[in-house]
Amino acid sequence: MMQPISRKVIVYIAMSIDGFIAGNNDDLSFLSIVEQEGEDYGYKKFLERVDTILIGRRTFEKVLSFGQPLPYSQKKVYVVSTTLQENRDLIDGVSDNPVDLVSSLKSQYGLDIYCDGGAELIHTLLKNNLIDELIISVIPTLLGNGIRLFKENGPMCELQLLSVQPYEKGLVQLHYIKK
Repeated sequence: MMQPISRKVIVYIAMSIDGFIAGNNDDLSFLSIVEQEGEDYGYKKFLERVDTILIGRRTFEKVLSFGQPLPYSQKKVYVVSTTLQENRDLIDGVSDNPVDLVSSLKSQYGLDIYCDGGAELIHTLLKNNLIDELIISVIPTLLGNGIRLFKENGPMCELQLLSVQPYEKGLVQLHYIKK
């Protein structure tokens, strides 16, 4: 007898203490505050539980702008976009409907699904009850403005705290599951 499908959609993301995932002009330089040789804050271990990456176009383009290969080797990568024209050969698919895409992915057998942002995609998935876990690394800085992780008028979503992991450089990682 086959086991039921139980793929989870997991957001794994960093934000400032005041809730921003990027500063003005998509600036991510605040992340360097916690860089430490040999410390990946559980990222490699997390990637072992996923086989699919879901990423918004702006986040995808930001990752490409670093001039490195995509950091998702051996994973299926889907970009949510209505406008993506370039770099389609680097990914497995493009969708302008994240709800249908995630519903389809969750119905397939496989490991969990990593939602790598951005805020618009996370907001849409939360509104449609499609996120199962949130792993949020809080960076010890206040940005004051930029791109908020959680948009205004988002849905109410009750969470259960699984763990809190503080690190030497002041990063605190919060792991929640949806109740």
